[in-house]
Amino acid sequence: MSLAGDEEPPPLASALPSHVAEKRDALGSFCFYLHFAVMIYIVLGWLIPLHAVLWFYVAFIPLVAVQWQFNKNSCVLNNLESLIRYGRWRDPNNKEEGAWLLTLAVGLFGYPFKAWHIEVFTYAVILLLWLLGLSHLLWW
Repeated sequence: MSLAGDEEPPPLASALPSHVAEKRDALGSFCFYLHFAVMIYIVLGWLIPLHAVLWFYVAFIPLVAVQWQFNKNSCVLNNLESLIRYGRWRDPNNKEEGAWLLTLAVGLFGYPFKAWHIEVFTYAVILLLWLLGLSHLLWW
């Protein structure tokens, strides 16, 4: 059954686009895991009890959000991969460019999230994490 003409969600095994399900080359793997490292820092960085690291964190988080806005919801890391691989800032064939978190969420949960779902969730979480970092910096 579908609502408003939407198709049924695909099963988990087919939730990832075919280009993602294929094996990544070394550059693609490096960039993908670098995204994970940055994501881990964004999620857990506010816990680090070093004053200088917290100052960096409190400045870094808004910079990440602002660059997404100015870069059409694309991450600089994806753009750098395109620049290295193809010699241009944007690659129209890279389905992850501007949708890395969307690709990850669809792959993990098998639900066909819309881009705006991920955007609202992302900015809400970013705001919460920034507030946690700021409170840690000011009161701990």
